[in-house]
Amino acid sequence: MDNVEFTIEGLHCDGCVKSVTRMLTGIAGVAKVDVSLAEGRAQVSFDPAQAGLDEFKRAVERAGFRAP
Repeated sequence: MDNVEFTIEGLHCDGCVKSVTRMLTGIAGVAKVDVSLAEGRAQVSFDPAQAGLDEFKRAVERAGFRAP
């Protein structure tokens, strides 16, 4: 398993965190997701043969947030 941490812009509430968490956990190969409202960051543990950072950022953007 690999781990990656990245910034998420636009998180304002626990509902935002749940939305992003749901989108990220729905990606094949993702084992664990931790989204921090206070820090505006996500940490993802994943199988690099199945998923990667670009896919995570697209999922965050589909949820309505920015992952620069």
